[in-house]
Amino acid sequence: MTDNIQLSEELLFAVKLNKDTCKLKNKLRNCSFKNLKKELYTDDLKKTFWINIYNAYFLILKKEFNYSKPDIYRKKLFKIANRKFSLDDVEHGILRKYRYKYSLGFFQNIFYSSLIKRLAVDVIDYRIHFALNCGAKSCPPIAFYKAKQINTQLNIATQSFLESETEYYDTLKEIHITSLFKWYLMDFNGKKGIHQIYKEQVNKNIEDYKIVYKDYCWEEDLNNFI
Repeated sequence: MTDNIQLSEELLFAVKLNKDTCKLKNKLRNCSFKNLKKELYTDDLKKTFWINIYNAYFLILKKEFNYSKPDIYRKKLFKIANRKFSLDDVEHGILRKYRYKYSLGFFQNIFYSSLIKRLAVDVIDYRIHFALNCGAKSCPPIAFYKAKQINTQLNIATQSFLESETEYYDTLKEIHITSLFKWYLMDFNGKKGIHQIYKEQVNKNIEDYKIVYKDYCWEEDLNNFI
């Protein structure tokens, strides 16, 4: 495992234990950008690092500095490799390959910087939506992602979240699912993609079901760790 990926996991673990995070934040802030870019040379490595960073810094910004939306997402409030980032930069810029936040995943945001484009994944992995936590009750729980296990972990996170958040009404041929599918529809390859995801991840055929998107519960639920 690379040093910076290890640091991202250690930072998240320190946040969970309510330990001082200054040393770890300083190491990540002052790491070499050249080395970081070299270390994160595959999508799996990028996903591992940036998911951990997102989940750690959301809690840091919320608990230590009492930021709330929209500033907690939009403002560039932390540094990695002496570059400033926002949570939106990480989620929508890097992990969603610079997609415009409010376009259902249809459009790229042309205003993202060359920095974000250089760090972004090559292919959007819909499973990140079941790994990122923004402190709300309807968010997926937080796990500690490891490079060698990232695909297995993301599959487990997806399956667990879908099983816990989906309601089936078989007699009505109706399925109630998380609003994440609606907000980022094209990340999931549209409704056909949603059908395929349920078939692959939870072995459920929902092709003839009416899809209903559940209200998202924004009630605060910090420290929702696995």
